[in-house]
Amino acid sequence: SVPFLIRLFPSLLTKFVYLNFLAFPFFVDFRRPELLVNNTISLYLTTEPGITVGIWHTVPGSRGAEAQGKDQRWYEEALADAHPVIIYLHGNGGTR
Repeated sequence: SVPFLIRLFPSLLTKFVYLNFLAFPFFVDFRRPELLVNNTISLYLTTEPGITVGIWHTVPGSRGAEAQGKDQRWYEEALADAHPVIIYLHGNGGTR
């Protein structure tokens, strides 16, 4: 019956292969990264009309003392300085 169900509903295969309906760790608000990771804020980029991508910006530990209590503007300005930026692409799980 499993092949028959997959033939009728191909989206089921995608759900069970990638498990993108699960958010791990459970019961965590990923919009508030400062509760999980030090010196991190959540930002949103509009890549094209109707598409918004959520990102976390984390400054390195060496700048941790400087980042304490700073607002979103400080983090955005930190992206423009001479420090390198590392981009980590987490996959398609729907969480950061």
